[in-house]
Amino acid sequence: MAKVGSRRVGRSCRGRGQRRPTTWEISDSDTEGPVGAGADSEAAVRARDPAEQRRAEAEALRLLRPKQALRRLAVRVDPAILEDAGADILMEALGSLGCEYHIEPQRPARSLRWSRVKPEPCPCSVPPEVWAAGEQELLRLLEPEEFLQGVFQLTQICGPACSVPWISPESPTCLHLAVIGLDAYLWSHQPNAQEMQQPESPGVARAEVAVGWPEVEEALVLLQLWANLDVLLVASWQELSQHVCAFTKALAQRPFKQFQESGTFSFCTAGRWTAGERVTKDGTGLRGAWWRQIRQFNRVSPAVADAVVTAFPSPRLLQQAYLACSTDQERLALLADLPVKVDEGARPRRVGPDLSRRICLFLTSTNPDLLLDLSS
Repeated sequence: MAKVGSRRVGRSCRGRGQRRPTTWEISDSDTEGPVGAGADSEAAVRARDPAEQRRAEAEALRLLRPKQALRRLAVRVDPAILEDAGADILMEALGSLGCEYHIEPQRPARSLRWSRVKPEPCPCSVPPEVWAAGEQELLRLLEPEEFLQGVFQLTQICGPACSVPWISPESPTCLHLAVIGLDAYLWSHQPNAQEMQQPESPGVARAEVAVGWPEVEEALVLLQLWANLDVLLVASWQELSQHVCAFTKALAQRPFKQFQESGTFSFCTAGRWTAGERVTKDGTGLRGAWWRQIRQFNRVSPAVADAVVTAFPSPRLLQQAYLACSTDQERLALLADLPVKVDEGARPRRVGPDLSRRICLFLTSTNPDLLLDLSS
């Protein structure tokens, strides 16, 4: 079939720096040929060069941005959809969206499928499942008569979900259904004693007589419970086009969100540290992290944080001291009399009861809605 749509094509994403010379390495898996060896050497160079690794991660992040990902997203439309007069609204909406769309035969018929074009070369810092996000999404358009036949089977025959005509074991994992004009169809096919006509198909006759909005709502619930299948009921092609465009934009944002969720947090001990106090696996740096945590309280100076950390070098030691207290008042005032180091000639200072109470509640309270700072 001919290709229809915007002329934007996926372009290869190349590194911004100069090409580095090939580095030979000895590996147990040399069966991939020159391409695999080049990728391994590139990964080895980036591992040795932190600046190059940061540039590669920034380039990968740029490719995952929603605007860039939308350009690499393609919507494949079945030719049977174009037989409807209102399909021009859908094609115009896809053309103005900024992504590619192709007219290709799809299985099942009257369906739309989304696919993603991977950049070449593919950044090594992005997991493969991120690029594959959304490739199993499929939207199938049903005529009102066809949908009502399936509703009749679900509500009257009470068969399993696989007996519905549009559901099969070969269906994709993320199948969606859409029906245009179901409300108008039900109103126009209400039983009328004066206009009793015999339809060609007996199944359609039973569906027209026995299926109404109560049965449709019941079928929607059964489809959601049995097959995790959602059905979109729209009144016009304009509403369908708006839903398809919004769904396409959501798919373009999914890789970026998954890449952010897969990254490590800066405060994890096994993560990559970009700021803050570095903590190694042997515990080095925990005292500094505890000092920074005390500093996060309102109105806490470095000297006050030093006084708390000097008396209790870790949160665990302070928790043990709280457990040794016999009353709540003793716990709340445990840190109040700790001396704070001041300059020569200055008045002596203490931690004070307010900060002592806030730190105690922070480490001992189980109420997530508790307000620590009463003055805020």
